[in-house]
Amino acid sequence: MRALLLAVLLVLTGCSSSQEPTRTVTVFAAASLTEVFTAIGKDFEAANPGVRITFNFAGSSALAQQINQGAPADVFASAAPANMKQVTDALAPVTFTRNQLEIAVPKGNPGKITGLADFGDANRKIALCAEQVPCGAAAKKALAAAGVTGAPDTLEQDVKAALTKVRLGEVDAALVYRTDVKAAGAEVEGIDFPEAASAVNDYPIAVLGKAPNAADAKRFVDFVLSDRGKTALTNAGFTAP
Repeated sequence: MRALLLAVLLVLTGCSSSQEPTRTVTVFAAASLTEVFTAIGKDFEAANPGVRITFNFAGSSALAQQINQGAPADVFASAAPANMKQVTDALAPVTFTRNQLEIAVPKGNPGKITGLADFGDANRKIALCAEQVPCGAAAKKALAAAGVTGAPDTLEQDVKAALTKVRLGEVDAALVYRTDVKAAGAEVEGIDFPEAASAVNDYPIAVLGKAPNAADAKRFVDFVLSDRGKTALTNAGFTAP
């Protein structure tokens, strides 16, 4: 009998805990943050029971437009200050990390890409991000610093789309962030180039003024800015601001 009562209590306790409300924090984040923010989100959830992080990863320009059109979001993390400035609802943005470009080529480098000069060769298949996207704006700066007029075969709306073209072997090379090359592992190869230093991107993050869950949103931003967040970013290839 006592065993039966204990079993009933355990079932009731389980039902009670499963019915506890979960607070959601919706984070709109640049596509280049996909892997590291997914990991940071899991760490945050483990440290904050009852809070669930949901992400919307895309090009920063598209995310800024969605927020300005009323999409419900608690946090915005952009790959460039220019896109953060487009969001009038952003509260006190803070630069939390930096990133810079690297040339990505398919494994084995079949196109024999050696540097930015190849991005002006019409015989090479090249992918760039569109200029309104931070990786595209950075690519424009880097190419200008190298004195190269880009001849892209495709302009992508976010850095992950450009990287996918490389992974599938559809282009000889693309300009993406070095963190994306690192995240791709053995699927692609990266080539450093000196002009990348003239096109470093600062990444700002902010709680939004109309955040449905402002309290937990602030906790998430603080977590990103904490030592644990910084370590995760560094391990992913980002650099301190």
